[in-house]
Amino acid sequence: MTVLLQIDFPFSGPWGEDMAAGMKALAASIAGEPGLIWKIWTENREAGEAGGIYLFTDRGSAQAYLEMHRARLLAFGIATVNAKLFDVNRNLSLIDRAPLS
Repeated sequence: MTVLLQIDFPFSGPWGEDMAAGMKALAASIAGEPGLIWKIWTENREAGEAGGIYLFTDRGSAQAYLEMHRARLLAFGIATVNAKLFDVNRNLSLIDRAPLS
């Protein structure tokens, strides 16, 4: 069963195109994570938050990524990381055009 991981954390920028340019290597690294199907990068400049929505092939891969990512964010000085794991209801999601293979 596919698993969705939602993460957000305090972030002061960069935003938009500057974020895209500054985090391109990180995005390429994330693309190679075991079990990752896709990631949507999220940013909310007004709230001072960033994060992502991830789809993984299984809960074990999602949990392993979350543990690694929390440690990486802590190394960047970000101690507060909000995260939730959800099982994906494939049948209903496909009705609503979810990008599931």
